[in-house]
Amino acid sequence: MKLTATLLFSAALAALSFSAQAQSIKPDTAKGAALFGQVCVACHAADGNSTTPANPKLAQQHPEYLIKQLQEYKSGKRANAIMSGFAGSLSDEDMRNVSYWLASQKATTGAATDAELVRLGERIYRGGIADRQIAACAGCHSPNGAGIPSQYPRLSGQHADYTADQLRQFRSGARKNNIQMTGVAAKMNDREILAVSEFIAGLR
Repeated sequence: MKLTATLLFSAALAALSFSAQAQSIKPDTAKGAALFGQVCVACHAADGNSTTPANPKLAQQHPEYLIKQLQEYKSGKRANAIMSGFAGSLSDEDMRNVSYWLASQKATTGAATDAELVRLGERIYRGGIADRQIAACAGCHSPNGAGIPSQYPRLSGQHADYTADQLRQFRSGARKNNIQMTGVAAKMNDREILAVSEFIAGLR
């Protein structure tokens, strides 16, 4: 029994050591740029600033968040036939290199188009909806949409179409990789989702 416990403890220490070593390896952003140009550029543009409203802007996104999403596409935790195929071909090192390269790219600003929706979206983003216990988006994603590294993604300037689609997927349960966002989106109606998405598009 004692020997088994010792072996398990040693194995745990070795795993922790390996994990720490893997995280300390400096990403190769040159390799990341090259791989992005081969695999991702068609949908996300040369610098990660997608010009297609259905495809997200990835430039200046927190690398930890991007790595998590790629890993979850690969594992199937986040479902998307196209992205699962691409992510399935990437190693952990590839994901790290691409994500850190994207984080080094400057995000372009976006623009909102519907002033009435923006006013509603700003109220929800900054103050939530108290009577339905919908939390303010700014609490996690910051007042300017910059997010919190390794915890909450950058949102500012993101395409309204993409943001609205993701909120609907959280609401319906089609996107299952964030329980917190599922809980928030489940309480929002279509107009509120559109309003928040429109406000985020012009947020900077």
